[in-house]
Amino acid sequence: MALLRLRNPKGPNAAEIERKIKRGNALRQGSSWWGTRGLLVLLLVALCACAAALWLTSVDSDITETLASQRELISPQPRVYSVPCSEDYDNYKRYPGCTPQKCGRAVTDNVVTREEAQVLRRLAERGLALAGSEGGASILDLHSGALSMGKQFVNIYRDVRGRIQTIIAKTFGLDPTLMYLTKPTFFSRINSTEAQTQHDEYWHPHIDKVTYGSFDYTSLLYLTDYGSDFTGGRFVFMDQNGNRTVEPRAGRVSFFSSGSENLHRVEKVTWGTRYAITVSFTCDPAHAISDPALP
Repeated sequence: MALLRLRNPKGPNAAEIERKIKRGNALRQGSSWWGTRGLLVLLLVALCACAAALWLTSVDSDITETLASQRELISPQPRVYSVPCSEDYDNYKRYPGCTPQKCGRAVTDNVVTREEAQVLRRLAERGLALAGSEGGASILDLHSGALSMGKQFVNIYRDVRGRIQTIIAKTFGLDPTLMYLTKPTFFSRINSTEAQTQHDEYWHPHIDKVTYGSFDYTSLLYLTDYGSDFTGGRFVFMDQNGNRTVEPRAGRVSFFSSGSENLHRVEKVTWGTRYAITVSFTCDPAHAISDPALP
């Protein structure tokens, strides 16, 4: 009788085993189907993500290239990026030894120390506290505000201006004695406050030679750090093949020829406060100004 139970495929144990086998096969088939479908879904999601990334890259070319990040120290030699001079210079009077023969932009962290930048920042905060705008951008002309800042500012500014002039002349092959300080030269303070007037809308693209007329070479001395003192606020060169950015770093000097070869803008500041000094030079003695001085 025991032998008959073992050979009976329809016995209660055999039937239970058969049901379990069938159920296991069904579960494996379902799992395989869902697994395949899940892989397809994941693949589609990945493809969509890649497509989105490509689209974002195409519409936001700010990420094309970073000329100088905040984290790196560019020293002792400046980082130079050459660009062809624009044809606009054919319409301007030429001054041998000064008018751009080669154009470009450069960045250095070896001209002004971070300690000097901190001193200038404190002076900027003090001056702009009295003369700043209620909008997101404020400027303080260094000549009109110099007397209220005192001897310390005049001395450090004169020294820093001379070093900036020397590095611009060396980089672009100029005679520094034929470069002249020109106006406006100013402190700037930018934050995320909503613009109150058109003058607060600092983010629009522009060309310094067109905007200011007398500029032949522009320099910016940054007094605060991108990423820790503020976010946004990067300086963006707008080239035909993409944008190139400079991330501010306290003590960093960025300088460039002022023609249309260096169309640029500043990103909107999204948090914190960005301080900088703009120091500009001209080749035309008629547009020259003197350093700020005490009476």
